[in-house]
Amino acid sequence: MQHDDYERDYLKDILSRVRVIALTGASPNAERPSYGVMGFLMARGYTVIPVNPGQAGKTIHGQTVYARLADIPVPVDMVDVFRASEYLNGVVEEVLAMNPRPSVIWAQLGVRDDAAAAKAEASGVQMVMNRCPAIEYPRLFSAA
Repeated sequence: MQHDDYERDYLKDILSRVRVIALTGASPNAERPSYGVMGFLMARGYTVIPVNPGQAGKTIHGQTVYARLADIPVPVDMVDVFRASEYLNGVVEEVLAMNPRPSVIWAQLGVRDDAAAAKAEASGVQMVMNRCPAIEYPRLFSAA
């Protein structure tokens, strides 16, 4: 799949069916984009589980932070990646090792690794790169 542009229905389908989102690179700092996006998604009814090894055991937005995706004790539908592009392949590897496996990896604005995306997609995991669900959600679900 090409990742320069996404069909509206592709993104809308993802955001309509996922319910539990693991957010890698979560920050307790209200000035960080990951903090705001986590709050936005929670306000829209998603369960968001923060992942950050440096914050493990603490809470962000009242949710317990886990060190790794493998530590999350519940099934995850989507992994939202707030890590630099050079770490995306490692996140894909972590996702592919999960059981059950999340169905989507969503890489935030500026995060792209086409080889990592191809690896995920070859294993049946949908990819979105260089997009933010907090930007896409209002665009896709607005009343207008």
